[in-house]
Amino acid sequence: MTGRDGWGKRVGGIGFAAAVGALAGAALAGRRGAPVGAAALAVTEAVARARQRPGEIPAWWSRVVMSGAVAAIGGRLMRARPVTVGVAAGAVAGALGLRPQKVLLGPVVGAAVGAAWGRDTPPAVVAASAVVGFRALSAVLFRDPQVDLLAERVPAADLPFVVPLEARTNYVGTGYVRELAEVLGGRYEADAPDVGIVASLDDLAGPRFDPAGVDPLVREFYEHTTRFRLDIRPEWRHWVRPGYLLYRTFVARPLGQANVPMNQRETLRGVRSRIDTITPDGAGLIGVRGWIRSYADTDEPIYVGIYTTYRHEGRGYVSVGFPVPQASFTATLAPLPRTGGGLVLTSRSELAHPGHYLTYIDPETRDLTTLAVHGFTEQLDVFTENGGLRAEHAFSLYGWPFLVLHYTINRK
Repeated sequence: MTGRDGWGKRVGGIGFAAAVGALAGAALAGRRGAPVGAAALAVTEAVARARQRPGEIPAWWSRVVMSGAVAAIGGRLMRARPVTVGVAAGAVAGALGLRPQKVLLGPVVGAAVGAAWGRDTPPAVVAASAVVGFRALSAVLFRDPQVDLLAERVPAADLPFVVPLEARTNYVGTGYVRELAEVLGGRYEADAPDVGIVASLDDLAGPRFDPAGVDPLVREFYEHTTRFRLDIRPEWRHWVRPGYLLYRTFVARPLGQANVPMNQRETLRGVRSRIDTITPDGAGLIGVRGWIRSYADTDEPIYVGIYTTYRHEGRGYVSVGFPVPQASFTATLAPLPRTGGGLVLTSRSELAHPGHYLTYIDPETRDLTTLAVHGFTEQLDVFTENGGLRAEHAFSLYGWPFLVLHYTINRK
């Protein structure tokens, strides 16, 4: 980024903050409050950006001020008693925190703040104070960061654990790999026969994992995934169902990505599993493997994942990239052996690379800006049982399990 580009973005950020401040000031104190709010937010943004170092996200206090201003604007639209407004504002702030403890804490703090205000207190004041109070208390109780700015505008080669493939439209969908092939070039093959999500398990060998110990049926599934049919039984924890229903309705379905079945009844529609591939021109090996799972009756996407393997310091890893508009959410997993010849892929590791990463890909330079998403963990366990294949894919947030996908895997 040039100095002129950086200056332009800084001015744009300050201008946006001033606009938000004007709306918040008007919500809190009427028309006279608009210029005060604009000036306050503009100064906050300018100071925060001036003190922000490369590789850092904006200062915590500046983010709290902005969230309080946004809450004030939202509160201005409400017509309810202070306790109701406080609970609503705290619930939204807690849900955005993702951490289960924050989801529970938000409404409690909001209710306390709402009860502390008089009945005639404007809703904008209650909402802003509820959100700011929740953010302040959360900072005291939860000191470990939810996200870290891991890298800013760096070449893809510097982050081998990130899959730098984004969606170039606002909808991912089952045609993503075909659209990607039009951009990258090479030979595209839809529903490629006899292809696996990895070329060879031998690519994953390392000090803790010997591919020779893997059961032949488990190896076959990974190296020839399209030979098999998958049946899914989702097991959701009750506490996450309301939030997931909102996410699915307003994010997953419109996006065409990460649209996991809500219950067993939905899985009775059947699941179609296929792998689309791209082979670079002049190359004999597949360059892109896109594992696409969708509902069999409508082809509505469930998951669209780009599966890759790489080696670092004598170890092999699996990185799965889930493309979203202008970005990619990557899960990098370390292989571990399982008793009986199974294979475990997990992000729970003391090694540096396993984890989850949200990456913005610059459309012009292809440089990456990456956030490390802490607290989100997953583990995929594939094993044999009574001569057949089974798998359990478990997800947790800050140690709280919220979903297990139980797979029965049969030959087509």
